[in-house]
Amino acid sequence: MLIRHADPALDAAECAAIYAPYVSGTVISLEEQPPDEHELQHRMLRVIRTHPWLVAVVDGTVTGYAYASAHRERAGYRWAVDVTAYVPQEHHRRGIGRALYGELLGLLRLQGFHVACAGVTLPNEASVGFHEACGFIPVGTYKRVAWKMGAWWDVGWWQLELAEPTEGKPPEPGPTGSPSLKC
Repeated sequence: MLIRHADPALDAAECAAIYAPYVSGTVISLEEQPPDEHELQHRMLRVIRTHPWLVAVVDGTVTGYAYASAHRERAGYRWAVDVTAYVPQEHHRRGIGRALYGELLGLLRLQGFHVACAGVTLPNEASVGFHEACGFIPVGTYKRVAWKMGAWWDVGWWQLELAEPTEGKPPEPGPTGSPSLKC
């Protein structure tokens, strides 16, 4: 398996194909319409200006992706990120998600981010177990915050401290180079 920084021109179609079933057939994603290749390429270009977007490649095929984005727009939140990963069902339980998160979280630490947050539509034992196995701890639940597929859904939040708190203002987070990533 190779984990590398995503190339929006090369990887958007495969990432869109991975994501589509999560949008159209589950409440794991709370979007209602799967984004097409062009929309996903636009999203990738926006994200990679400041945060990592990684893909896992096995035998020349993208078999999962993970990325980080700003947690909130207000300036005081700039040391916090939201993280997510998507792996096709047929590739679950092969360590792809864990490898992606391992690389992603390492890059976020290098960039100077303090905390990673993950939202999980509940119930979702697999995602909860995955995040907790990666060191995330539960911090709260938004009750009946989302409507999809004819029902209200809770969204639980998990977080992982990427760095120890410091006295005073921490250094500004920022992008890092694009090292070659391999697993």
